[in-house]
Amino acid sequence: MNQLIEATVLELQEAMDAGHTTAKEITIAFLEQIAKYNQDGPKLNAILEINPDAIFIAESLDIERKEKGSRGPLHGIPVLIKDNIDTGDKMHTSAGSITLAEHYAKEDAFLVKQLREAGAIILGKTNLTEWANFMAIGMPNGYSSRGGQVLNPYGPASFDVGGSSAGTGSAIAANFAPLGIGTETSGSILSPASCNSLVGIKPTVGLISRTGVIPISSTQDTAGPMTRTVTDAAILLGALTEVDPDDAATSTNPNRINDYTAFLNTDGLKNKRIGLSREYLKGLPEEELQLVEKALQDMTKLGATIIEPVDLPTEFTNITVMIHEFKNGLNAYLKNADPSLPVHTLLDVIQYNQEHAESALKYGQKILLESESKSGRLTEMEYLRDRLEDIRLSQTEGIDKAIHEHQLDALVFVNNYGAGIAAKAGYPSITVPCGYTKEGKPVGITFTGLAYSEAELIEYAYAYEQATRHRKAPILE
Repeated sequence: MNQLIEATVLELQEAMDAGHTTAKEITIAFLEQIAKYNQDGPKLNAILEINPDAIFIAESLDIERKEKGSRGPLHGIPVLIKDNIDTGDKMHTSAGSITLAEHYAKEDAFLVKQLREAGAIILGKTNLTEWANFMAIGMPNGYSSRGGQVLNPYGPASFDVGGSSAGTGSAIAANFAPLGIGTETSGSILSPASCNSLVGIKPTVGLISRTGVIPISSTQDTAGPMTRTVTDAAILLGALTEVDPDDAATSTNPNRINDYTAFLNTDGLKNKRIGLSREYLKGLPEEELQLVEKALQDMTKLGATIIEPVDLPTEFTNITVMIHEFKNGLNAYLKNADPSLPVHTLLDVIQYNQEHAESALKYGQKILLESESKSGRLTEMEYLRDRLEDIRLSQTEGIDKAIHEHQLDALVFVNNYGAGIAAKAGYPSITVPCGYTKEGKPVGITFTGLAYSEAELIEYAYAYEQATRHRKAPILE
């Protein structure tokens, strides 16, 4: 294996600064990996498009490093972007749908602009569960009409790849790039990160701009890092936290942090109180439950106190709020699309799918139809009632109550089992590998906290990661 593709961001920077490699050589190494395993070998199908300018961008950044020095830790580092995030370049932005197969965004999403300013190389766009898994009931994680089925590199024939940021999860696990960006409405970063033995950060809604991201829910959507290590996730997160005047949520952060690496503390769990609700472990296979128990023991050895039982509401399957918000958000996004495109409203999408049912509707479009049946004005009593109920159950009587009642520093879950309550609250989570079953299926442990507690969650995840070092690369040959 080429050593470059398993290197961390800091190791790559050290190698470039020492003259041992270049951004161009690093970019080529990852392109070689994609060539071997994306549509060949195990055919992971994680990448939808490659940026045709990636090598030229890398060369220009190499020249800049020689002449002016490095911009920072992302200078010359390839990043893969989920294909529901606008890139104003030669790549499409489609949300995995054939309805947007010819859609070119007019400009970069705000977060993509930040990445380019930091010196990152946008290497390509990743496949995803179509419309970020908000199209049909029963659609497999990682399937899209435009891109087909993404596979899990740890078990292409047997393991769930997770959704909806499936392509990003599979790609980063398979070393198609050191860094990836996913998006989450409810579990779409945490699920593929834990399924692919990655670190995934689902930030507080408002930490990262949503401008230029194809929306589902104005109250739950967020982008976030998906990486192989907590350090890399902290570096990537810090590059994405600026205020966006076009996204009001980004002005709600009382303590903006641009460098989360200051919180990479191996004693991060010492004297911390971590709450556990065993209701959120129900249904977990016994072998995975044993991995969770071992993770709890490891946290205790690192100085944490596991507090249980912690009572949390568990009914977070209601998607009424998202059903209403999707039509509103998608219509607002599509109104600015190029006039030559066949769709400019949710209704257009539904009709196009019906006219091309053989290729577009393998799993139907029940959720799209439900959303279209709403007004999109967000005035219905049903919407307002359920939105307020979500806040009450997830925040007031949920995470807020549990943390304050037990004087907790964070809550702990397995994989994305707690994604629903954190999503409804708009609160952050970080997942980190905690081992593998005998068959090799990855399992993740997930920390969740109050709004804008990313720095603390990074501390806990880093301390656990450094003490256990569970992640191992998948065998792709």
